[in-house]
Order: sequence, then structure tokens, then C-alpha cells
Amino acid sequence: MNTLLQQLKKRRLDLGLKQNDMMLRVGVSRQQYQRLESKGNPRLDTLELIAKGLNSELMLIPKEKIGAVFAVLEGKSADEWEAGSEGPGSGQRSTTKAASKKSLSDDPWQDLLGDDS
Repeated sequence: MNTLLQQLKKRRLDLGLKQNDMMLRVGVSRQQYQRLESKGNPRLDTLELIAKGLNSELMLIPKEKIGAVFAVLEGKSADEWEAGSEGPGSGQRSTTKAASKKSLSDDPWQDLLGDDS
């Protein structure tokens, strides 16, 4: 997984923004933003401001739910993602449990917060 700073840069590039554009969006100079992207250690309030400027949200994701989150982001079912993943949690879901549930495309938020109902 990319570092947070690499993710910020990728998001900025995906939006077609230059480092100069961040001055208008979040009020930091190009030099400040360049330093942050390359080796910065931003304060939480700065990070939240930058995320907002990149039309993004910061959130903490429990490790046991990371596979489900990535599956949703990649448009796959959790089982498909886990089958192709070698990361933590790979293959931990039983096929019986998965078969009894709706697919993630039907309900992308199922089990995201640990609700087994």
C-alpha cells in the first residue's frame, strides 16, 4: 500500500491538479505543498484541510475490514478481493457465510462495521 503522502499526490494528479492549484484550494503555497508531498509530516488539521481540497475524506479503517473496503473501492466482492489478495485477512471469510449474504454490489456496506445481522 502506498504511503499517505503518495496517496495525496496520486489523488491530486487524478484530479488533474498541479501543486500550484493547492494554494487556491487549501491556502498553502506551492513550495509548502511540494515539501509536504515529498517528505512532510503534516499536522492533523493540515491533513484534513488538504483532504477537503482534494474532495476526499480521512478515515480510520479497522484492519479486519480493510479487505471489504478495498473490495468496494475496486468494485469486487470481498471474496473476489480476498482471493486475489495476499494481505492480512486473506481467505478468512467462509464460503457458506458469503453465499448466504447479498453480493457487495447489492449492498456495498454490508458487514463494514461488524454488524452480522
